[in-house]
Amino acid sequence: MANCKFCGKEIFWMKEGRKNKAVEMDGGQHLCEELKNSRGSLKKMDRNSLTPEEIAKYEAEINKKK
Repeated sequence: MANCKFCGKEIFWMKEGRKNKAVEMDGGQHLCEELKNSRGSLKKMDRNSLTPEEIAKYEAEINKKK
């Protein structure tokens, strides 16, 4: 068994389609508030704060074929 890295509850992983879902020991899906809050704290870039040269550089890297 595994522990949630956000809240510490004991969970296990179940394959659902192509994704793995965190499931609590009682069989319900595990969604803790700490996980929801961590997703909201990701850094977001404001497009207006970047220069046109920086935007062009980012777009070129995204579109560059490997």
